[in-house]
Amino acid sequence: MKATEELIQEHQNIELMLEILKTVSTRLRDGDAVPPEHLEGILEFLTVFVDKCHHGKEEKYLFRALEAAGVDHITGHIGVLIYEHEQGRIHVARIKKALAGTLGVPDMVEVQAAAADYVELMVQHITTENTDVFPKAEKILDSDASAKLCENFKKHERERIGAGKHEEFHALLETLQDVYLK
Repeated sequence: MKATEELIQEHQNIELMLEILKTVSTRLRDGDAVPPEHLEGILEFLTVFVDKCHHGKEEKYLFRALEAAGVDHITGHIGVLIYEHEQGRIHVARIKKALAGTLGVPDMVEVQAAAADYVELMVQHITTENTDVFPKAEKILDSDASAKLCENFKKHERERIGAGKHEEFHALLETLQDVYLK
């Protein structure tokens, strides 16, 4: 598998979680109960799978490989994509803060607003990567560079999220999909 194919597969999982997040945030706004373990799982997915794992692979390996191959930080989208990663972290922090609330009372309007901002950002972000950045990477990175990226991605997952965590996130997605998207 090419490195960009792995990232595209991860995007599919992220997009599924974004759909779940939209449904969950609407339910919370409407006063419906959502089990705390579901909220914790969603936030862990956004923090660990999306940010530490997926964005970590891009920032630490893919973007650096592209820059080393001559892609400009600004005109090649890399600077914008890193900025969007940072914005995503801010939105996730807003969700967490709103769920903690004031004096333990969650602010569900802010949860939904922060979730909506995050979803909008990530949908656009994923589109840019899938349609512009990854095809460019396939053209300019040779098979050796792609193989090295795959190697580094595996190492990154082991070191940053731990063995078996990826599989746990897939199981979480299946569970939440059955609850919120059926």
